[in-house]
Amino acid sequence: MFRNYLKIAWRNLWKNKVFSAINVIGLAVGMAACILILLFVTFENSFDGIHKKNIYRLDEVQKFPGMVAPQNVALSMFPMGPTLVREFPEIRNFVRVRPNQKVPLTYGDKKIVLPQVLWADSTFLDLFDYKLLKGDKKSILKNPGSVVLTEERATAFFGNDDPIGKTLVVYSSDTTSFKVTGVIENAPKNSHLQFDGLFSFNTFVKADAMNNWGGNWLVTYLELADNTDVASLEKKFPAYLKKHMKGEGWKFYELFLQPLRAVHGHSTTITHDYINFQKFDQSYTYIFSVIAIIVLLIACVNFMNLSTAKSAGRAKEVGIRKSVGAERAQLSIQFIGESILLSFIALLFAVLLVKLFLPYVNNLSQRQLEFSFLTRPGLLLLFAGFAVLIGILSGVYPAFFLSAFQPTKVLKGSIETGRNKGSLRNMLVVGQFTGAVFLIIATAFVVRQLRYMQERDPGFSRDQVVVLPLNSLTNPKFSAIKQELLTSPLVTAVTGSQQRLGNNLHQTGVRFHGDGPVREMATSQVIVDPDYLTLYKIPILYGRNFLKDRETDNGKAYIINETLAKELLKEQPKATMQSLIGRNFGFGGLDSLGRIVGIAKDFNFNSLHHKIETLCIFNQKDWGYSEMSVRINGRNTRAAVAYMQSVWNKLAPNQPFEYTFLDEHFAELYRADGQVSEMVGILASLAILISCLGLFGLASFSAERRVKEIGIRKVLGASVTGIVALLSRDFLKLVLVAILIATPIAWYAINRWLQDFAYRIDMGWSVFALAGGLAILIALLTVSYQSIKAALTNPITSLRSE
Repeated sequence: MFRNYLKIAWRNLWKNKVFSAINVIGLAVGMAACILILLFVTFENSFDGIHKKNIYRLDEVQKFPGMVAPQNVALSMFPMGPTLVREFPEIRNFVRVRPNQKVPLTYGDKKIVLPQVLWADSTFLDLFDYKLLKGDKKSILKNPGSVVLTEERATAFFGNDDPIGKTLVVYSSDTTSFKVTGVIENAPKNSHLQFDGLFSFNTFVKADAMNNWGGNWLVTYLELADNTDVASLEKKFPAYLKKHMKGEGWKFYELFLQPLRAVHGHSTTITHDYINFQKFDQSYTYIFSVIAIIVLLIACVNFMNLSTAKSAGRAKEVGIRKSVGAERAQLSIQFIGESILLSFIALLFAVLLVKLFLPYVNNLSQRQLEFSFLTRPGLLLLFAGFAVLIGILSGVYPAFFLSAFQPTKVLKGSIETGRNKGSLRNMLVVGQFTGAVFLIIATAFVVRQLRYMQERDPGFSRDQVVVLPLNSLTNPKFSAIKQELLTSPLVTAVTGSQQRLGNNLHQTGVRFHGDGPVREMATSQVIVDPDYLTLYKIPILYGRNFLKDRETDNGKAYIINETLAKELLKEQPKATMQSLIGRNFGFGGLDSLGRIVGIAKDFNFNSLHHKIETLCIFNQKDWGYSEMSVRINGRNTRAAVAYMQSVWNKLAPNQPFEYTFLDEHFAELYRADGQVSEMVGILASLAILISCLGLFGLASFSAERRVKEIGIRKVLGASVTGIVALLSRDFLKLVLVAILIATPIAWYAINRWLQDFAYRIDMGWSVFALAGGLAILIALLTVSYQSIKAALTNPITSLRSE
């Protein structure tokens, strides 16, 4: 019996090849999109899942006078870890970590630069569950000068030899050496902590570091006892700060605890977050999930709509089969079985699509997503169950409605079908296009916002700027390298700085002595070479730039931005910015303060997710720079880079020549936004495709059912244009209803999303109008093909049976 059911089902699918193909393609695309998004969301939610202890990251809220707004930072003070463990029984253990990038090491003749290392306490592996492959867990980071290499880096240095006890030398300084005390597994890609080596923290920590309250330069992780009331623990922190910090300084800080599993995806409001691999906004995973569900629902509605529409034409088949003895239960099983079969075929194609497009998704998301039913049988069961569910839902109508027909009425043609179901199908079409129009609008705004962020003038010029990192050996040679580079027409300007634009600039405490009492406040700061503002083309509004030949400018001349100038003048509303020129400003006591020599126009030194903060810029050549910025002649980029390398190799031999274009750095700042934009666009395109497939199928079904009506109308003189309008009108009405429903929903959702950006586009109604017009055009083109085809059919062909 089941073999016969299967044979009949296959014949029906083959007989209606177009409908079957549309059904399979639409549902397969929806399933594939949902599987891919599920893989991405699952990967994001798996970050730091290997660690089983109750670990929290200790973060701060800094609210210093002079700040535009309080800021959350992923930093803490050196004494906090041990004192918190000592004073709070809820806190069992701690580890402090500080990142360091591009550490050059040598072993014999082999020189390797480690891209990312962590200075860490000896308790690192007591909290984190990375697997130690070689060495003693209790002592690997206990002694100064110890290093633990990852398996990959140990192999790069020592091959198959045992690395334990071997000595590595930092070749930016010939006095620092480290003994290899362990080998650890490579950090998995779903870990926010990524490292090539662990260095013992006590190698460079000074004896008085435990008194360094107020210095925020590391990250502290705490292990809490199980079932700890985190909120109650956090309420005790103000008294803790007041106890340890001198004077009123404790009032400028708040401490809060962040679960380890939340660090990767819930840190978008946290700045100075230097250890957070592929930091991502968890809310985007929710957005992707919702959109994927919308796409899948559109596909499911499409599948059910076409299945029920086509089944209405099988009434005579039901009548004949019942007249020869078929029972209602048998017919119900037949219809549901056909639907489930079609659903499983769609699932098979969905799996093939996932395998085909997974490399593209990995490249887009910069993740290493894996898809295998063998390693994840739960995923197979989930989608197999889903395929059965969709098959049953789409087969319910033909199974229980058509199987109830009386064969005598059906065979006489006296039974009407489809009126109520026509209304249901119209509702489903409206639902489909509501989702599609919503995604069209969302995509348009997401793309516009990202383009706005990329194209908005940040207040400085970053085109054709190449950044070269400096270390303790190349820093003393900065002036020589600069002068040599400037001798070539391939280089137009050179400068140095301690921090890079686009990063969170360090905060520092400063004093300002105006007409009233001395004010103390905090501000962002950057130490620069005198040519810094010239290279980056940052305008000076008042005062002057740094003077290279004036020795008194070194460490004593300050240029502030407009935001800081307004903060300094907020208690003197009638004073002008020009009045700030020459005022005492800077670090230390009143006798050591420098002077404000210029006020620069505001520029976005961070990403456009953040408002412009107060900033002071000063020149202190004795403190050195962390990188060199070189503006090159854009007409010959390759030759300019080659020239820079030749100068570097000449003046800094044996030092690696590394460079980055500043544009690439800023592109990385907006990487997550770009990924969201592209993924939303892809999902919106799929939703439109599936909706159009459904509309195409329903238009074909409508034209087929009205073929005799069309023939009669043509005989009576109806034009092709009139018939096309007749067949298209009903579908366009449904699309218009969908636009009216989708527009307010999209406006609300996009408005909420834009609130996360400090600088954002206006929500002009033109986008909504264009999105609606595009939806109507797409629907019209989809329906018109079948309408024109039906209108051009010879009426003799459609009426010959009458």
